[in-house]
Amino acid sequence: MAKIKLDAIDRKILELLQLDAGRQIAELASEVGLSQTPCWRRIQRLKEAGVITRNVMLVDPRKVNVGVTVFVAVRISTHTQAWFDRFKAVVDVIPEIVEFYRMSGEIDYLLRVVVPDIAAYDKVYKRLIADTELFDVSSSFAMEEIKFTTALPLSYAQ
Repeated sequence: MAKIKLDAIDRKILELLQLDAGRQIAELASEVGLSQTPCWRRIQRLKEAGVITRNVMLVDPRKVNVGVTVFVAVRISTHTQAWFDRFKAVVDVIPEIVEFYRMSGEIDYLLRVVVPDIAAYDKVYKRLIADTELFDVSSSFAMEEIKFTTALPLSYAQ
């Protein structure tokens, strides 16, 4: 992937696409002040450079019955590559785990899990602990979603 420098038009294209990736090229081009072909070429260049990694649709979790979000903090006592590879393999096959981070500080890993209810989370929890050795697992249920966005801030982009 080539590294590219982003100008104001690139950042505006990215800003608009993050809000609605399904927007027509003609509309997008008009909003950024380009004709369609140069706008399309910029998008292709952003894809080729790996700036745009995927085009996805966001689904309302409540409409597909996974409206409960659980943050799971995991602490471990074994810090080996073999242990991590096993843990990652377990996490990868549990579709309810939608985010997985290695952390600094007291927590080793943080997971975001989406489920319909506590009983469904308990099944996820049992799958998680059945195949991996964990020192401590702490689950926190989100009571209310205050802010959620997939749009990244672009003011830092160079």
